[in-house]
Amino acid sequence: MMQRPLALTLGEAAGIGPDLTLKAWLGRLELALPPFYLLANPAFVAHRAEELGLRVPIAAVEAGGAREAFATALPVVAIGGPLTTAPAKPDAASGRAAIASIRQAVADVMSGSAAAIVTNPVAKAALYRTGFAEPGHTEFLANLAHQATGKTARGVMMLWSPELAVVPVTIHLPLRDVPSHLTSALIVDTARIAVRDLRERFGLRKPRVAIAGLNPHAGEEGALGEEDASIVAPAVEELQAQGIDARGPLPADTMFHAAARASYDVALCMYHDQALIPIKTLAFDHAVNVTLGLPFVRTSPDHGTAFDIAGSGRGDPSSLIAALRLAARLAQRSLASERNEPIDESNR
Repeated sequence: MMQRPLALTLGEAAGIGPDLTLKAWLGRLELALPPFYLLANPAFVAHRAEELGLRVPIAAVEAGGAREAFATALPVVAIGGPLTTAPAKPDAASGRAAIASIRQAVADVMSGSAAAIVTNPVAKAALYRTGFAEPGHTEFLANLAHQATGKTARGVMMLWSPELAVVPVTIHLPLRDVPSHLTSALIVDTARIAVRDLRERFGLRKPRVAIAGLNPHAGEEGALGEEDASIVAPAVEELQAQGIDARGPLPADTMFHAAARASYDVALCMYHDQALIPIKTLAFDHAVNVTLGLPFVRTSPDHGTAFDIAGSGRGDPSSLIAALRLAARLAQRSLASERNEPIDESNR
């Protein structure tokens, strides 16, 4: 059993994260959720609960007291500084609070106070107004991990659900720029990180990797583009030479039906929408964003700040609940792997 609680970051205070956190805590018993604490301003959280009409007691605690408090109150570990941000109105204070929450979560998990990190959605514009220099959430986490360990960490985004797991090799790029950024080395490195974490954290003995082609019909033997033969195929060959169960390049349009999904554990896709469209079609409400390649477990709901419904009470906590459950599961397996303890897990 996992003994340490999960550290849940505030995310963008003007967004849906605080609302979903309160709802998740209310369902903790019925859903048998793992203990977690929120890194935030306790007064702000109490005020949001009152605005939403949710009867959620707030317990201002240190991380070490979160597990005991969780049964009767939402544990909140203070990150300092006043916060009066209103729903749908991000401001400088909300950006600073989001950054402070992430920093403290990493410090807690690296010190052993927390088992894993779950992050509520952030608003990049609010972060940038504070002078935030990282491209995004994942890069910031990787940089904090580097500062804590002295070792370079490359975060790899995986979207996971029981129906499908996908990893985009390139992420937030205009489609026209993808071919110039795509290399065999990048594909190999991304696949290796994914396979390592699928083994060590998901408990898969020999992960099976399906690798999508870049072009329609995986290039149609060069008739529809040469990148699949010159970039993707050599990467697949290199992975196979390293003993990884990889196949491709595969036509992406036939990779995601039920029979195809049963033949692999993760789909490696060449660009953002090639990966995210199928999983959001299959698992929109319960897919989880998992960052692979970090020295700690990090999950996140697979949605944004939802400013349009923040503070309305209409937010669905399903993806946050799935992120909390998956973080606890991965943290437990990661600890078992470190201790060389056997894990009773099939290859699925």
